[in-house]
Amino acid sequence: MDAVTSPATDPTTPQTAPSRSRRRTAGATLSAVLLVALTVVLVLFVVFNTQTVRVSLVFGVVDLPLVVALVAAAVLGGLIAALVVLRARRHR
Repeated sequence: MDAVTSPATDPTTPQTAPSRSRRRTAGATLSAVLLVALTVVLVLFVVFNTQTVRVSLVFGVVDLPLVVALVAAAVLGGLIAALVVLRARRHR
């Protein structure tokens, strides 16, 4: 090997690990595929849950599309879980 060619630039040196840019590209591709899959699932969820349901609240009764009621319940459940976790962390 001469002084001009280093092991990093030598084309005959085998690459043992994928380059950083190749790993980023694979990660970006995987993220895009997962995002498309999640979007398809969410669209199907909305399409199949369009019927109207009556929701009884403490202060009254409202008629909502089922998907709105389910998303509202999921968001409220997530908020309650987050508050419980934050409170548990504060009291350690």
